[in-house]
Amino acid sequence: MATIVTMPRLSDTMTEGTVAAWLKKVGDKISEGDILAEIETDKATMEFESFNEGTLLYIGIPEGETAPVDSLLAIIGNEGEDVSALIAGGSAAPVAAESAPTVAEAKTTEAVTTAPVAAALPKGVIVVTMPRLSDTMTEGTVATWLKKVGDKIVEGDILAEIETDKATMEFESFNEGTLLFIGIQEGNTAPVDSLLAIIGPAGTDITGIAENYKIGGTAPAATAAKEEVKATTSESAEVIETVSDGKRILASPLAKKIANDKGIQLAQVKGSGENGRIVKSDIENFTPATAPSATASKAPESAKTEAPKVFVPAGEIFTEEIKNSQMRKIIAKRLAESLFTAPHYNLVIEVTMDEAMQSRAIINNVPDTKVSFNDMVIKACALALKKHPKINSQWKEDAIIINHHVNVGVAVAVEDGLVVPVLRFTDAMSLSQIGTSVRDLAGRAKNKKLLPTEMEGSTFTVSNLGMFGITEFNSIINQPNSAILSVGAIVEKPVVKNGQIVVGNTMMLSLACDHRTIDGATGAQFLQTLKQYIENPVTMLA
Repeated sequence: MATIVTMPRLSDTMTEGTVAAWLKKVGDKISEGDILAEIETDKATMEFESFNEGTLLYIGIPEGETAPVDSLLAIIGNEGEDVSALIAGGSAAPVAAESAPTVAEAKTTEAVTTAPVAAALPKGVIVVTMPRLSDTMTEGTVATWLKKVGDKIVEGDILAEIETDKATMEFESFNEGTLLFIGIQEGNTAPVDSLLAIIGPAGTDITGIAENYKIGGTAPAATAAKEEVKATTSESAEVIETVSDGKRILASPLAKKIANDKGIQLAQVKGSGENGRIVKSDIENFTPATAPSATASKAPESAKTEAPKVFVPAGEIFTEEIKNSQMRKIIAKRLAESLFTAPHYNLVIEVTMDEAMQSRAIINNVPDTKVSFNDMVIKACALALKKHPKINSQWKEDAIIINHHVNVGVAVAVEDGLVVPVLRFTDAMSLSQIGTSVRDLAGRAKNKKLLPTEMEGSTFTVSNLGMFGITEFNSIINQPNSAILSVGAIVEKPVVKNGQIVVGNTMMLSLACDHRTIDGATGAQFLQTLKQYIENPVTMLA
């Protein structure tokens, strides 16, 4: 059966896209993973790959033309298959399979999916699918639903928080109407383009629509909204608990999970949701001092001093299972691929930090200036990469790509794992600009406010565990980079200067290299240059 492919939403702010180039033509055989086209968004030009197999039967948006997100982009199906009905009910004028595709007008398609599509949808009904929120995203997890079945939806409303391979992002609606159906329940993971929700006029009969689309997670079609059936969305499928006085406690699954992680008793939290239901924001804003439970207030003073703890008898096996987040799955997949595909080797060098410490103290005396040692290392790396461009490279089967622009990725630890925001054109930035940018990116990374585009395009990566007292470690290369620098703590120790043993400050740097692109001597020369910059910070200002 033919499959409709729509204009993807490749960033959280993208509302329309331009087809920069088609890499396939009508009649070509398509395999899953083939690059169909290059799509220009509001932030970058990105490759768009196919999640389907078959023959390219129709192109709805020719090269150079712009169309809204979810417009009919292409149709893939069996060779010779009649797709006139899909084209007529889609979003573009028909294109002859044997001629160059043209389109008179791009309209927003009502069927936002790459799964088999019904010939027609009821008037005003919109199918919303799992969005592709980054160029590397293949599946997403619904972290939380902010709307429930039956709610009125206005364009711009936030429907849900979706966890991608890089961040948890708010997903807003581009349509108006009533939320009629939820296809992916809170906490469930589904591939891009799986049925996420259906929006339309209140009371519309959507029986049979969901069955024509790829539904992710475990949500059954019976969760569609009907007058006589109670909706089972993430917030209405509350966790119900009772306390000693028999009082019922309603909480969403996400709120309960966060409460468990933080050791918060639900009985102490006042819910702000419907019927007093406890939601995510109630847990995040909860403080014991402002929300004591009724039970606790009646207890003797000795009982208030410490929350009850789980009793584990000596010798009993006690385990806890934590569901892998989408970020954790992607970290595991990519680091395993990097370690097992790239032949790693590590080079270590010790750097004297006395001059750097004195220079930093002077720089930070300037008003409104704050520079860290990590900022100095990043700047030194950027300058050294310009002198040793082979370090700033990436491996491809048929060629080695040398990047003459320097985009340094800075590894940042967050609650769910690790993200790498990118400083673009780092070599052109001053130390204070690097410091300000790193603080901004790291802060937003920890609050899950980074955009996917801010974590793309690195050519080299710096990972610093020195603030945790780690003196030396080896990192796994952040592909497609060819190298990553591991920065240890500054250590005060005896050193030899001019034949005398004196107290000095040193720092260990470890460079992990991909031997396919970087030879040992090349890596060593880079470290020598890096050492010179760090030990003599004034040379970075030249």
